[in-house]
Amino acid sequence: MAKDTSNQKNSKKSKKLQSKGAKEQVKYTKPEESPNRLQEEEEEKAESTSSEELSPFDSEVEGEDFSDSDDDKSSLSGSESESSELAEDEDVFVSSDEDYVSGDGTSGHVQNDDHGESDDSRQVEESDSSEDEVAPRNTVGDVPLEWYKDEEHIGYDISGKKIKKKEREDKLDSFLASVDDPENWRKVYDEYNDEIVELTKEETKMIRRMLKGKAPHADFDPYPTAVDWVTVDDFEHPFPDAPEPKRRFIPSKWEHKLVVRLVRGIRAGLIKLDEKPKEEKQVYLMWGEDSNSTERHHVPAPKPKLPGHEESYNPSLEYIPTEEEIKSYELMYEEDRPKFIPKRFTSLRSVPAYEKAVRENFDRCLDLYLCPRVRKKRINIDPESLKPKLPNRKDLRPYPTTCYIEYRGHNGSVVSISTNPTGEWIASGSADGTVRIWEVETGRCLRTWELEEAVQHVAWNPAPELPILAVTVAQDVFLLNIGLGNEEEQKRVEELLHIDFPGAPDDSDSFATIVKWSKNDKLGGVRLTHFKTVSTVEWHRKGDYFSTLMPAGESRAILVHQLSKRQTQRMPFKLHGLPVSTAFHPTRSIFFISTKKNVRVYDLLKQRLVKKLETGVREVSSIAIHPGGDNIIVGSKDGKLCWFDMDLSSQPYRVLNCHHKDITKVAFHRSYPLFATSSDDCTAYVFHGMVYSDLNQDPFIVPLEILRGHSTTNGRGVLDCKFHPKQPWLFTAGSDSVIKLYCH
Repeated sequence: MAKDTSNQKNSKKSKKLQSKGAKEQVKYTKPEESPNRLQEEEEEKAESTSSEELSPFDSEVEGEDFSDSDDDKSSLSGSESESSELAEDEDVFVSSDEDYVSGDGTSGHVQNDDHGESDDSRQVEESDSSEDEVAPRNTVGDVPLEWYKDEEHIGYDISGKKIKKKEREDKLDSFLASVDDPENWRKVYDEYNDEIVELTKEETKMIRRMLKGKAPHADFDPYPTAVDWVTVDDFEHPFPDAPEPKRRFIPSKWEHKLVVRLVRGIRAGLIKLDEKPKEEKQVYLMWGEDSNSTERHHVPAPKPKLPGHEESYNPSLEYIPTEEEIKSYELMYEEDRPKFIPKRFTSLRSVPAYEKAVRENFDRCLDLYLCPRVRKKRINIDPESLKPKLPNRKDLRPYPTTCYIEYRGHNGSVVSISTNPTGEWIASGSADGTVRIWEVETGRCLRTWELEEAVQHVAWNPAPELPILAVTVAQDVFLLNIGLGNEEEQKRVEELLHIDFPGAPDDSDSFATIVKWSKNDKLGGVRLTHFKTVSTVEWHRKGDYFSTLMPAGESRAILVHQLSKRQTQRMPFKLHGLPVSTAFHPTRSIFFISTKKNVRVYDLLKQRLVKKLETGVREVSSIAIHPGGDNIIVGSKDGKLCWFDMDLSSQPYRVLNCHHKDITKVAFHRSYPLFATSSDDCTAYVFHGMVYSDLNQDPFIVPLEILRGHSTTNGRGVLDCKFHPKQPWLFTAGSDSVIKLYCH
């Protein structure tokens, strides 16, 4: 028995030495390699042996530990013993073409045939058995595997037979089997073919190399031997070591002259750039009415979708809809119904002809015979649903709705009205040359001034402690003492309106001919005489400054006066166009000037233009500033109302076509979210205009009420409108010489 075992060992060792001899022969026949290449192979061998002892892959890269079981350690120790025996055999091996020495010290002779057999065996051992060379069994293509989740099969093989799913093992049993199997780390589950694939050593080596950032194939040399394509040995003249000449770094004078010549030719038009002949497209409108039209229309035909599995005459069962799905298709609209429903036929001969072939050919003939087919889709939409959803008007109360008091006494058209800061009195100016003060609650006329000419505008001083009224008549502006208030207020008013000598000129000689300050004993106030007709007067919020507008004054059309110092100054801005109206900012030192087309915003302290608002209307008639100062409304003579948000844009935020005639006046309420417009169509519109402190929220505008009651005189209607400073009331002045008060 011992003799048999020793013979078996000797035969095994001789076979190993024969295979090693074949390896050495193959190794000696290889061409010479670079030292880097040999060094890299030695490093790979050392890494492979060390990695096989520790783990199948680098644990640092994968983050897993594969040396957990004792069986794996025993198998690895066994492999180490075998490798040590092979190493001992390699030590006693003598590289020769004919002789070898065995481990026992006996010599042998290897024939060429044996070398051939060992070479063949070496090729068989190194043959790649990867699954990539074998065609996949499953032939379902790109069909998702989720479709077969509830089926007994996973697909079809090349012959059309079902590939049944394998029975799933218990997870505990599979875990125990993986622990007992030392080659379990090489196994990968293929979900597509439902089988377990075992990786070969070559594949593990390729994976290990890719995890290290190397090329997957060991035959690839990342550091090839450099080849000197340029040699200086055969050159007659070597490369010069002299420094570069200076002329190579200095721009050429002749090139500069050539560039100058080309630039002059381009400017003179002698040289024309980028002039390519225009290529006319050969596409034209076939059924166009005008054959001489130069327009060219080309709409490329849409590319049809490529047919898939469902278009097959014998598709798989999962593509064919069930009866319930077909019934649901019939309940759909024709536009939503699928264009093609898959059907299954046993052979290609049983496929019927296209059902709509005759119909489509007929429709095509109609196209060719110029018989248009127009299909009008009628949409059943309730017209009320197209209206914007507005809040209930009851929720937006209070706002003026009905006429409460009428103020009668003027004989001509009431051109302008103004309320005092407390809201107890209202002043009115008429074309009959009179100015009246009315008590708001009772309608009693307190005082009347008779002037020689028609009144253009009246404006009450916004300071409660200064009851002064500014009236414009032709070229004069009168500052009148109303006579209201206590003794201290009257004393202060008299001091402001007192002038020592008549005809006191302005301090600056340049304005002496423009404005003349004088005392008017007849009316009991101050008279400012201008060189042109004054149309409007506007007070500053503090009550000391006021501006006058002369449309025909050209560059001196807008003047600013100071009451306390009796000084006049011209606006330091150039007027672009004919000015229409002006206004002071309610809280800041900003001045608004509106021309017929635009509204310009100026900063008085910095003396510069802040913003230019483009109205886009025919002609601006009046403007009003929101109490917050960031929103403006502009009325025009074509019946349009423009709302501007200065923080948003220079274009109108909203344009409302509310009146069919000229808008004469627009006004904001000081405390309520209300604004109003008056027009020559004898109506006044009241709107709800809420401005939010949140900059991300736009202003909310809702039309509320149309106020009627005035009559037309000489083609004019409502000439002015003003809100009560404290109550949601609106005063309107009409050409019928009546002032109306509308309350909520």
